[in-house]
Amino acid sequence: MQYESIMNITDIKIEEFNYPLPDDRIAKHPLANRDECLLLVRNSDGMLSKHKFYELPGLLPKDAMLIYNNTKVINARIRMTKPSGASIEIFCLEPVTPADYAVSFAQTSGCSWLCFVGNSKRWKSGDLMLPLTVGSQAVNLTATRIEKQENASIVQFSWDNPEVTFSEIIDVAGEIPIPPYLNRHTEPSDSSDYQTVFSHIEGSVAAPTAGLHFTDKVLEDIDRLRIPRRELTLHVGAGTFQPVKSDTIGSHMMHSEFISVSKALVEDLATTERKPFAVGTTSVRTLESLYHIGCMLEEGVEINEVPQWYPYSGTHPNLPMRDAMRNIVKYLERNNLTKLVASTRIIIAPGYNYKVVKGIVTNFHQPQSTLLLLVSAFTRGDWRNMYDFALQNEFRFLSYGDACLLL
Repeated sequence: MQYESIMNITDIKIEEFNYPLPDDRIAKHPLANRDECLLLVRNSDGMLSKHKFYELPGLLPKDAMLIYNNTKVINARIRMTKPSGASIEIFCLEPVTPADYAVSFAQTSGCSWLCFVGNSKRWKSGDLMLPLTVGSQAVNLTATRIEKQENASIVQFSWDNPEVTFSEIIDVAGEIPIPPYLNRHTEPSDSSDYQTVFSHIEGSVAAPTAGLHFTDKVLEDIDRLRIPRRELTLHVGAGTFQPVKSDTIGSHMMHSEFISVSKALVEDLATTERKPFAVGTTSVRTLESLYHIGCMLEEGVEINEVPQWYPYSGTHPNLPMRDAMRNIVKYLERNNLTKLVASTRIIIAPGYNYKVVKGIVTNFHQPQSTLLLLVSAFTRGDWRNMYDFALQNEFRFLSYGDACLLL
């Protein structure tokens, strides 16, 4: 089905992106050797084939440039107890004061975060206390709810040891927040299983799961073939698991996510003849958002956040990709910046015209999800053949499941 305008796109029915997913096809744990998972390859002509993930380097075009998300999942779920014995779960979503992720993690006395609060009705007032040992340091962590919002709360964290950072606090106090559809509690193995081998920038509450299949050996094979590897950052928010509850996607509010891209990568995109291959939907959203930021700069629009429907706007300048990237480079040079930091809300759905990404490494996504819309847009509506093939050929689904390469 072709979609000609924003009105047609917003009328897309999410039920068109449903498929049967038995629970036994949802991988509850990854394979012991990450790169031995299955890899479905979809060629540009729609032909499908079955491989192992360690074959990926040889399946990439020789003129590819691989770009992946270096975000690191934080121990975002903190469980605290009231003096009455009531258990309160605090799920850290994003920093408020200070708002910069790196600065917040480096704090040594206190910071505030936007949080989901479990068992919220039992926390009407008062502070929550949690004694900790960080290394050899004794620390008392205090949580105070300073503002209650419609679906979340702003929580002030403070602690009594200036030798300890907030990053060290949550490493000890929290746990990895694995996806809810795994229907199990976090296990010790998730601390390593739910991180990519290239993760090093703290901030996500969910992993960029397409990256979970990569191993040092796979990366070495990519280097041996002289395929360049580049990094960017998108901190994945809890909204990535938010289902589309409306009948049509026009009524769905996309979540906002933090992105950070180096000037060097933008310069590469402005000049290279190589084809950008994105590892995961987070890298896809970041790279495509970059293009639209370049277009917003052309229009003189504030670039703090890429709006959800901006790509489909009738006034969109639709610049050549390299021109959009040059606009960003000029902006960074004018402001003496080495990286672009912004947020994005874009929704990539059938009818979207990809401007940057020429190939995608991704997982198999939930039915009726915005991630499935993104895949459908890239394959021009041919996602169902892929998913039928995967179901018939014993592929494993979702975060700890198998992967596909879309050419």
